[in-house]
Amino acid sequence: MIDDEGGKRGVMSKLEALKLAQAEGLDLVEVAPMSKPPVAKIMDFGKYKYQEQKKAAEARKHQKIIEIKEIKLRPMIDDHDYDVKMRSIKRFFEEGDKVKVTLRFRGREMAHMELGMELLQKVKRDVDEIGKVEQEPKLEGRQMVMVMAPK
Repeated sequence: MIDDEGGKRGVMSKLEALKLAQAEGLDLVEVAPMSKPPVAKIMDFGKYKYQEQKKAAEARKHQKIIEIKEIKLRPMIDDHDYDVKMRSIKRFFEEGDKVKVTLRFRGREMAHMELGMELLQKVKRDVDEIGKVEQEPKLEGRQMVMVMAPK
């Protein structure tokens, strides 16, 4: 038996413990039912539930939900456009999000897959210090996909 201040009261019957709890206007809660003898504690159960609920809400407030942001590229991308996309990728990494880089091929570009692979390797080299590759580039139909995450 444990009282409301956390002090040990020793082993006692269930009726004695209930009377003690009612005398203090609190609840008798079984803390460790599997131990020999079972351990019970005198506490305000409503207040305890409220505090647990507040702790859970606080933990949810501080956790970050990781999203997957998508960046779409084409094999013949211009230097300035590439720089803009790289700034976006770096911003996503700073926010803690993953990035899915999609390289779409159209028409005759399908004949030059090596250009797309070179572009994705360049992306990988440029973000090497702030991100890591989670999924290597792979071809899915007419597009090549690579997933990256912040370090």
